[in-house]
Amino acid sequence: PELTAERFVPDPFSPVPGARMYKTGDRVRYLATGQLEFLNRLDDQIKIRGYRVELGEIESVLAEHPDVREAVVVLKTIRGDARLIAYYTSDVGEIDPAALRDFLKSRLPEYMVPMAFIYLEAIPLTPNGKVDRKALPDPEPALTHAVAQQEYVAPRNATEETLAELWQEVLGIEKVGIHDDFFELGGHSLLVTQLASRIEKTFNIKFPVRILFDATTIAELAEAVEQARIEGSVQAPPITPAPRDGKIPLSFAQQRLWFLDKLDPGQSIYNMPFAVKLEGKLDVAVFRESVREVVQRHETLRTVFGETDGQPYQIILPEIEVEIPEDDLSALPESEQEKAARRIFQEEANTPFNLAKGPLFRTRLLHFGEDRHMVIFTMHHIISDGWSVNVLVQEVATIYGAKLRGINAPLPELTIQYADFAVWQRNWLQGEVLEEQLNYWKETLKGAPPLLELPTDRPRPPVKTFNGDHISFTLPEHLVEPLTRIAREANATTFMLLMAAFNVLLYRYSGQDDIVVGTPIANRNRKELERLIGFFANTLVLRTDLSGRPGFKDLLQRVREAALGAYAHQDIPFEKLVEVLAPERDLSYTPIFQVMFVLQNTNVVRQEFTLPGLRMIPVESESTAVQYDLTLSMETSGNRWSGTFE
Repeated sequence: PELTAERFVPDPFSPVPGARMYKTGDRVRYLATGQLEFLNRLDDQIKIRGYRVELGEIESVLAEHPDVREAVVVLKTIRGDARLIAYYTSDVGEIDPAALRDFLKSRLPEYMVPMAFIYLEAIPLTPNGKVDRKALPDPEPALTHAVAQQEYVAPRNATEETLAELWQEVLGIEKVGIHDDFFELGGHSLLVTQLASRIEKTFNIKFPVRILFDATTIAELAEAVEQARIEGSVQAPPITPAPRDGKIPLSFAQQRLWFLDKLDPGQSIYNMPFAVKLEGKLDVAVFRESVREVVQRHETLRTVFGETDGQPYQIILPEIEVEIPEDDLSALPESEQEKAARRIFQEEANTPFNLAKGPLFRTRLLHFGEDRHMVIFTMHHIISDGWSVNVLVQEVATIYGAKLRGINAPLPELTIQYADFAVWQRNWLQGEVLEEQLNYWKETLKGAPPLLELPTDRPRPPVKTFNGDHISFTLPEHLVEPLTRIAREANATTFMLLMAAFNVLLYRYSGQDDIVVGTPIANRNRKELERLIGFFANTLVLRTDLSGRPGFKDLLQRVREAALGAYAHQDIPFEKLVEVLAPERDLSYTPIFQVMFVLQNTNVVRQEFTLPGLRMIPVESESTAVQYDLTLSMETSGNRWSGTFE
């Protein structure tokens, strides 16, 4: 029934009530002759590491290899990480995987090259003659072999053995050699942060993220770890459960939002609404119970804020009543359903929270039909951030699926909560630790211009408003591969490349060669924070010197150095930085920077979940409330790079 409902959809062109049309799943285009040209199957489009990939394109290129007869490429989730796996047949038998990998690398971007290549005598087919993807063999053995197909060199000492174990954990593979490259094995910027936090915890050293961009093999990392040990740079103490019998302080970031709310109560600018489509049969009672379990699992969703003598503190409620109001829109035409959903979403976005009374988390369920629904979650930013959105949706999906199967949800126990982080942060960021961080930022931002004077079409108002709009764009596809190559040759990330390009744009429009831009980071640089819901996100300030008219490659190196320096000093909250630097305040613009750059990755919910009889699909949302003069948000999706100016 679920597949039938998915394929036979309401026909908006038919005058007959209840008429249906068949959704083939083919992607086509009209030619000038009026004919339709078949391009590919939509169900062969997948996302991996933020890139949208056509599996058929990889299959076609692989089949061009002179010794490959047939090819099938699939996406497999191995230990929580997405991997491309290629299956092929050949008249010459098994082909050296390294040769196949090199063949594809010469024709496709790195992210489209499969992790493993599996030889088959024949591709399994269904009775209808289509590829039976469910019958394809388990890729685990091939993945292990893929890691070892270069000349394998085993760890030579205890440090290398430990690092190899950390790589295996983060990358989700079983065997790595000391000369294997982290990024060639599937590593990316998010995994770099996770690996750095594990190295710090395991070896009890301070290990800056930037080292991992220069030392990309275990052999090189081992030398860096030993050097850090010699220098005696000790990491921060572990986060441990704090007592709950006293008044629990706010984190630095929370205190800033609490203070802003006191200054101007009843505002919704820090609301975080997001919607998820639910396609298929929804058990509302089980869904409601799943949301309740997540609320009970995370203290921050049960937190309100008290005040004594002007000092705020957290109050963690033992439980709260989780109400999920429902709106039945099924009687409306589909076009009206969409309008009603947007109106309700905007209502949720604009309805303020009371930080003292709570709850600071809302859920609302919309019904469009028997098999079409939408859930709107809204959290106040003081208890959440973009990463938390992913955690919330993932855990609701996991618990819901487990309940339908009659099993316990496979979620790990949370050893700490957000309140423990807030106490830890207050205790740690003081004395020499705070001084070292502050000295870096004081030196970096010394003499920085207080305002980036972009040309405007009307005078700046005396008091900044949050009114704004957005304009979206897409870069031409033929630019993506050469841009990616430029970043790779400079040992820079996509973020650094796009930040450099953005700086050029700001330079041209402002005429200033000293550019200060803010950028958000997840700030989840400790393993125990990765599964928590809470306001961990921090803002880094990147100052770029464009004096002397540098070429783009030189500018990219300047941006790289600025970014790596900021990463190494990311622990100090932006709120504390503003407090200490005490820039001259002007109500017409934000302090320190007025332009923000965002590269979308984990700070927006993207992951789809397929559950028994139900699919959960994130919905793109739009807002007319803006916090800065200009924000550029970029998203890389395969060979399609898109952006939005706010």
